[in-house]
Amino acid sequence: MTASIIQAPRKIIHIDMDAFYASVEQRDFPELRGKPLVVGGDPSGRGVVAAASYEVRKFGVRSAMSCYEARKRCPDVLFVLPRFEVYRAVSADIRAIMLSLTSQVEPLSLDEAYLDVTGLQVHRGSATLMANWLRAQILEQTGLTASAGVSFNKMLAKIASDLNKPNGTAVITPADADAFISTLPIERFHGIGKATAKRLHDMDIRTGADLKRAPAALLVNEFGKRGQFYHDIAHGRDARPVKAERQHKSVGSETTFRDNLSADDKLLAQIYEQNADAFTQLSNKQLIAYSVTLKIKYADFTQITRSHTLSTAFTDMKAAHYWLDKLFLDIPRTLPIRLVGVTYSSLAPADQKLPQLNLFD
Repeated sequence: MTASIIQAPRKIIHIDMDAFYASVEQRDFPELRGKPLVVGGDPSGRGVVAAASYEVRKFGVRSAMSCYEARKRCPDVLFVLPRFEVYRAVSADIRAIMLSLTSQVEPLSLDEAYLDVTGLQVHRGSATLMANWLRAQILEQTGLTASAGVSFNKMLAKIASDLNKPNGTAVITPADADAFISTLPIERFHGIGKATAKRLHDMDIRTGADLKRAPAALLVNEFGKRGQFYHDIAHGRDARPVKAERQHKSVGSETTFRDNLSADDKLLAQIYEQNADAFTQLSNKQLIAYSVTLKIKYADFTQITRSHTLSTAFTDMKAAHYWLDKLFLDIPRTLPIRLVGVTYSSLAPADQKLPQLNLFD
């Protein structure tokens, strides 16, 4: 092991379902199997790709792309609307399989999670064997394939899970990490998006080796606290623990209109609908909320938010209508509106009361 790599005594698995939403649809509807498939909205409107099957990915179709663009790239693509209730149910089954191995499971979304299997003695104590067992159990019980990454920290485990997709396992050991990181394009590092990658390219930093050579002080000066994180991951250091209990910071719902809206009655009706969805999520998660936020996105893609916090929790979905009306009236009406959303925050368990809030803090 190279001196620059700090070996942590942890064994981390990252499980990532393969084209999850699309794979569920192909599992449930045999006529979709082997076909280029997009789970998403209306290709003639403003729908976006929620998931793309591997058959359509060959044409460059990816999640978050507009459905219109997906059809341009693959005229034979099939579109189906998402069935989130089904995906949540399947995700719960997969989560149960993970929890049968260890309680140290940190879900990231419906289709991926970290597991800390440090110290487990099952499967000869091998994290690789555990990862393969998880994949086999998921396939047997759900009919879906998953990919796994195994390493000694979260960053490398997540990167590894993408190496042998679909339906594969990849392992990055402490002994291999330094060489692997050195050749890795910086875009592949956790937390480095397109904008950050461009700034790093401007600094002539394009690979893990380049990033490792950059002094920590230089990166901190350029990126603030994130700069230290970039320096650490370039040296294979990621001390973030697997958090079995992820605290909800907010719960919300939003929608994008096919055609921009200007009429107050139609906008408020949609705001109430998103509020109902957000409040249902709160109830299902057994949470209460003390703050509500209204989000508006205009036709030119600029957006604005307005919030209000109460000293007592919102008691039901209609209790928020009064404040949503006031927040809506407070928003400038300079352009037609393409998106509305409602988010609840300042959350607490439903059986727990927060202390009185000082609204002047």
